[in-house]
Amino acid sequence: MSRRVYVSCAGDRTIRIFALETDGALRALAVVLIPGPDGPSTSSPLALAPDRGFLYAALRAPPFPVTSFAIDPRNGDLTPIAEATLPDSIAYIAIDPTGRWLLSASYPGALVAVHAIDVDGGVRGAAVQVIATPPKAHCILPAPSGEFVYATSLGGDAVLRWRLGPEGLDENSLRLTRLRTGAGPRHLAFAGDGTLYCLNELDATLDVLAEDVNSDALVVRQTLRLLEGEGKRAAADLHLTPDGRLLFASERTSNTLHGFRIAPDGAALTPLGATPCEATPRGFAIDPDGRFLLCAGQTANTVGIYSIDPASGGLTRLARQPTGPNPNWIEIIDL
Repeated sequence: MSRRVYVSCAGDRTIRIFALETDGALRALAVVLIPGPDGPSTSSPLALAPDRGFLYAALRAPPFPVTSFAIDPRNGDLTPIAEATLPDSIAYIAIDPTGRWLLSASYPGALVAVHAIDVDGGVRGAAVQVIATPPKAHCILPAPSGEFVYATSLGGDAVLRWRLGPEGLDENSLRLTRLRTGAGPRHLAFAGDGTLYCLNELDATLDVLAEDVNSDALVVRQTLRLLEGEGKRAAADLHLTPDGRLLFASERTSNTLHGFRIAPDGAALTPLGATPCEATPRGFAIDPDGRFLLCAGQTANTVGIYSIDPASGGLTRLARQPTGPNPNWIEIIDL
């Protein structure tokens, strides 16, 4: 078995491919251009197909292309197989568990969209749905069951939910849950039991949310602050370890990674402290074994490699790997 790391670098519209060695070292393999307009993109979101056979990359410059790449199962090489146009500048893309739909959220466009994925893994046509949201939609993510799709509205301080059916999102099923004014919901993550974690950008807080099956309401069970005191905040990304025991979040004004231990029932978090990291940690990822955390420093143009202590949840930096300009998204797969 070998492991591949894909780092999107918006400054030169590339995907850098690395091998992740068993000791945590990154070995550079290839640089792949994301097709699109000349010049940089503000960010370049990535999404993996559920079977890890395809990688999708979006650019945030007109005409807002999304490219479908086939992943070679032998060596992890990327081959572009299709291109399509997204309805606006897209901050986040995700694939539903069936691999049938590409879901996207637009921050400046205040919308979410759904594109069909062809049987060969390519996204080719126009969006089959474009749905207006409250201001600054930032993240869209299907629940693990695939029954529902959740999205955040950073400007509306809300988490939205639709039912996902054979024709896409059921617009009549929309449920909107308001969070605190000024929180700025940004990224979401699911625990295995269905608990939903929401990282709020503007006040750098982390909400533990749960579905109340009796009332069909999304309820806040716990709220934790990443940083104390006042001042500008810019929380960014959120990921769980594969065993569901640890949760990590990044914060860009302090350039820190924050760890949390998850209670066995998923309903409560215990803070484990902060670790200094690369400048502007917009995106990070955790390897499939939960041994390493890779952090993209957006203004440092590097990826930091950290070992994760399974007992304490502590992070230890092992190395820094140079990348292209503006690394902002990381995906990791096993071949």
